Amino acid sequence: MSPLTLLIIATVAFVGSHFLMSHPLRAALVGRMGETGFLGFYSLVSLVTLGWMVWVAWTMPAMAPYWVAPPWFFAWAAPVLMLIASILLVGSNIGNPAFPDPSGKAEIVRPATGVFAITRHPMNWAFIIWALTHIALSGSPMNLVVASGILVLTFFGSLLQDKKKEALLGDAWQGWEARTSFIPFGAIAKGRVPLSAAWPGFIPLIGGIILWVAASYFHTMLVGVWAWTA
Repeated sequence: MSPLTLLIIATVAFVGSHFLMSHPLRAALVGRMGETGFLGFYSLVSLVTLGWMVWVAWTMPAMAPYWVAPPWFFAWAAPVLMLIASILLVGSNIGNPAFPDPSGKAEIVRPATGVFAITRHPMNWAFIIWALTHIALSGSPMNLVVASGILVLTFFGSLLQDKKKEALLGDAWQGWEARTSFIPFGAIAKGRVPLSAAWPGFIPLIGGIILWVAASYFHTMLVGVWAWTA
């Protein structure tokens, strides 16, 4: 079996296990394990399959890319996109009503503000931006498999999560959907949210900058070059 084939299998395992456990198998697993037990099992499977995917990608031999982005994309477009993704990711961890809540007391009656005024799925959009940016940066087979897997997981995962939350929370989640948008800035463009509400806040902004700098630094350590050089 070639390393690329093994990477595809590992990526399918990572993405597929997320979809299976989050949707068709979720009710049965929660019934057997309880909500807290299910979350622990879900996290373990996710960690193992992610580790497998990363290990295969890290150890496979280099393969010639189908394309490489022009220097201007490395120099400023990719850094700006990844900074936006970092801010969305940090902001998504503050009062996210989509997070699993074993208490069943999800707070989704508040107005949409911060990164949630931009999109109700800021975490997934952070990874969507990451995936699209990395696909644009390099068409190496390894990069295409990993980034495409993350893209499929986060894009379709967002859509399926809305369906799941509608079934679980009914009118409360539908009201949240009505006040927000899946596509970034969609609710603002339609006048459902004022532009001023999309200020991410100081913690997401400062935390996003710190995350962006740290990720760029560790990229240098792991890959051997500064993240934003061609």
